[in-house]
Amino acid sequence: MKKNLNQKLSICGLSLLSEVEDKSIALAFFDPQYRGVLDKMKYGNEGERQKGRSELHQMSEEMICDFISEIHRVLKSSAYLMLWIDKFHLCEGIQGWLEGTTFQTVDLITWDKCRMGMGYRTRRQSEYLLVLQKKPIKAKGTWNLHNIRDIVSEKIPKEEALLHPHSKPRGLQKDLILACTQEGDIVLDPAAGSFGVFECCKETNRNFLGTNLEK
Repeated sequence: MKKNLNQKLSICGLSLLSEVEDKSIALAFFDPQYRGVLDKMKYGNEGERQKGRSELHQMSEEMICDFISEIHRVLKSSAYLMLWIDKFHLCEGIQGWLEGTTFQTVDLITWDKCRMGMGYRTRRQSEYLLVLQKKPIKAKGTWNLHNIRDIVSEKIPKEEALLHPHSKPRGLQKDLILACTQEGDIVLDPAAGSFGVFECCKETNRNFLGTNLEK
């Protein structure tokens, strides 16, 4: 595993996870590549950003479950998985993804992207970060930063958005890394997109392990 640290890999995330030791990861981020609400609403007029998303490797429900199962295996006890979901999965639930794990939802952060998206009724402007914790569930000693709000407004710079359609807010990601890890810990992102988590790890003296498989 050490040979893969702090690199921008382009291998299959599940292959990378298979090489990781049990209970060796301090924190994980996972942004599944799926169309989600776009397929649910059957849009026919997707903009450039949505077209970019549809051109990514799309994960089946089975593959997402495999990722989460492997992430659960490699996370330390009481460590967190930061799982990005859209409105559809927020409403419908993701409990099926967690079968066979001890993950429990302990918090929810709403990311206001500061830009309107599509919608038949309300226009979508937010994404959601489920904070999942591997048992045993406890806050003391696992969460050390207490100024993170549960609604975060952060706009993605245009140049970064052009790099990858799934770019996520670096300010929030950096705060979560500081809250849940110590210097030298390993932070995992097996679907790394624009490698924003990697950049946050550099700034906080954490080790990064992640990959993004290009289509």
